[in-house]
Amino acid sequence: MKIGIIGAGNIGSTLARKLAACGHEVKLANSKGPQSIQSLANEIGVNAVTREEAVSGVEVIILSIPFANYPDLEPIMSKVPEKTVVIDTSNYYPGRDGVIKEVEDGMPESIWVSEQIGHPVVKAWNAVLAATLADKGQPVGSPTRLAIPVAGGNTYAEAIAQDLVEDTGFIALAAGSLEESWRQQPGTPAYCTELTLPELKLALNAADKVRAPQNRDALIARFMAPGSQFTHEQIVATNRAMTA
Repeated sequence: MKIGIIGAGNIGSTLARKLAACGHEVKLANSKGPQSIQSLANEIGVNAVTREEAVSGVEVIILSIPFANYPDLEPIMSKVPEKTVVIDTSNYYPGRDGVIKEVEDGMPESIWVSEQIGHPVVKAWNAVLAATLADKGQPVGSPTRLAIPVAGGNTYAEAIAQDLVEDTGFIALAAGSLEESWRQQPGTPAYCTELTLPELKLALNAADKVRAPQNRDALIARFMAPGSQFTHEQIVATNRAMTA
């Protein structure tokens, strides 16, 4: 498929690398311009482009930028055809993004994103740590293959997103409508806890909308405490323990 990715951080660049390795034609952009990521693009076999070029002539757009920056994409995304599949990988952290009232009042993050960019999105790859995405993918049929939730409101777009999740080495679990995507937001049992398919189904069902932001903030406080150092395994274990 022809895929444009905006955002060349840990998640965006890892997705670009993995999807290009699967044979997809990938264009990668960031806010600083193609020269700033040309070396990375050469290394992973994708095309470094402007953000405007990334959303032109593609079948899928993956957005992997800081949550608060989504309103900046509206002029670019307004030109995207309705049939283009747009996937949102972002998460809201008020300490980083500032307080966004609609989300604080309970609006699911990806519905807010859809409103900011003027295009419906599918939510995928948001509930996985960058190291998990990079290193924990497994072949189809592996009994320990981890699962990733995919939520959306369009059957075609969800199916495309699920196929791409599978390409990156994970089982794609249809996680319901975009209105239900809060179940995979930070602070929930499904968020960055490295679960198999049966475990992820249980985690989504166990999500508590009131507790989720409380858990999110408590986890950030734990991880950012002075002198704290966590291995990847300890981060996953702490997420599991504090959201159970």
